[in-house]
Amino acid sequence: MKSKRHHLGPKRASSLSSAPMRSEINVTPLVDVVLVLLIIFMVVTPMISRGVKVTLPETLHHTKKQDTGEQIVVGVTKDGKAYVGVDRADGDALITLLRKEMGGNSSREVHVKADRDLEYGQVREILERIHAAGAAKVSLGTEDKREGGKK
Repeated sequence: MKSKRHHLGPKRASSLSSAPMRSEINVTPLVDVVLVLLIIFMVVTPMISRGVKVTLPETLHHTKKQDTGEQIVVGVTKDGKAYVGVDRADGDALITLLRKEMGGNSSREVHVKADRDLEYGQVREILERIHAAGAAKVSLGTEDKREGGKK
C-alpha cells in the first residue's frame, strides 16, 4: 500500500502568514494595584499621629478637630520634656523653635499633647512659653472617654 503524501503547494504556503504583532500594554492590572495602594494609604494615614507618643487625658464629650497638618504639635512627655513635632525644645528653646515654626504667622494653631501624668503646673509653664512665642490659638489634646468606663 502506498501512502499518500500531501505536499503544500506554493499557493497554500503563502496563505499561512503570521498574524501581525500587537505592541499594546494592558494597564488594567496596573490600575488595580494603584487603587489598592490608594485605599491602603487612605485608611492608614489618619492613624498616624504627629509628634511624640504621649498618653493623653480622657474627657467626655470633647470636640474633635480634624488634623489638617497646619497645626504645630507640641508634645510634653510625662517627665516634663517638651517637643515641637519630634524636635526636643526645653526652656527658652521652645519659644525660639515655635517662633521659627510659625514664621511670623501668629494665627497658626498650636496643638498641645501633654501626658496625663503631668501636674497642671508643668503644663501651665509650657502654655506660658507658647503664648510668649506669640501663638494666638492653642488647643489641648485629649482622648475620648467612653461612658462605660472602658475605651
